[in-house]
Amino acid sequence: MASLIPIVDHVVINVAGKLDETQELFSNLGFQLTPRGHHSLGSSNHLAIFGENYFELLGYEAANADKRRDLWRAPLGLTGLVWKTTDADAVYRHLQNVGLAGDAPAAFFRPVALADGSRPEARFRTVRLAAERVDNGRSFFCQHDTPQLVWRQEWQIHPNGVTNIVGFVIAAADPLAAASVYGMLFGQERLQSDGEGGVVLPAGKTLVRFITPQRASALYGPVPLGENGAARMVALEFAVSALSASAAYFQRRGIEILSLRPDELLISAQHAFNVALRFTPQ
Repeated sequence: MASLIPIVDHVVINVAGKLDETQELFSNLGFQLTPRGHHSLGSSNHLAIFGENYFELLGYEAANADKRRDLWRAPLGLTGLVWKTTDADAVYRHLQNVGLAGDAPAAFFRPVALADGSRPEARFRTVRLAAERVDNGRSFFCQHDTPQLVWRQEWQIHPNGVTNIVGFVIAAADPLAAASVYGMLFGQERLQSDGEGGVVLPAGKTLVRFITPQRASALYGPVPLGENGAARMVALEFAVSALSASAAYFQRRGIEILSLRPDELLISAQHAFNVALRFTPQ
C-alpha cells in the first residue's frame, strides 16, 4: 500500500454515559439521528449520516458501563477521526511498515433497526493507529462490510440542511507536529500550509485542519483545551444546502448562534457538547 488516500469516513463524539442527553441535544440542533444501535463490543451509538461521511455519538448504557473503558478515558466531545478503507488488513500492514501500528484489525457488528421492522447486522472491521500517537482520542480506519446499512437515503435528510462534514479541526500548540503522524501515514506531500501558521490535509469531502488553540478560539469561539498543552479535536465544519434556511431553523428552535454572516454560521462548543460547529454554504 504505497499510496494510501485519505478520505474521512466518520468522526466520533465521545458522550460516555450521556447518550440520552446528547441524543436530545443533537436532535434539537437539527440532525436526524439513527435509532440507537448496540455494538457487539458493548458500546452504543446514534449516527448522523451525510453524503460521504457521518458523525457518531458514541457512549454506553448503564448495564455496559464496565465495558470498553479505554474509550471513556478520552474527554467528552470530539475524540475520533476515522478514515475509509476497503481492506483493513492491507492498512494494518502499511501501519506496520511506517511504524504506526496498534492492535491488529478487529471485527464487530451491531443490529440495525429498519423501518420495515427488520434488524439486519451492520458489520465492520477497524484498525487503529498506535494509541500513543493520537492525543485525546483515537484515529483509525473503518472497513464497512455492509455500507448499505449505514448510508441509507432516509437517514440523510437533516432539518438543519447539512449535507456533509467538510472540516475537522485539531487545535495544537505546534500544528505541524500534530499533523506529522498523518504525514507518516499518507505521505508528507499531502500536508499543506494554510498560509497562517496551520496545516491542512485534504481528505475527500473533508479538510482536516491543524491550528493553534488561539486561532481556533478566534475562528470558532471558546474551544476545549487538551491537558498539559496536548492537541485536542475541537470543531466540525458542515456544508449546508442553504445557509439562510439553516439559520431560520436554529432561530425557530431558540438555539443561540455565536456568529452569522453570509458565508458562515457558528454555534459555540458550549452549546454542542464541547464541539464547536461551523456551517457554510455547499
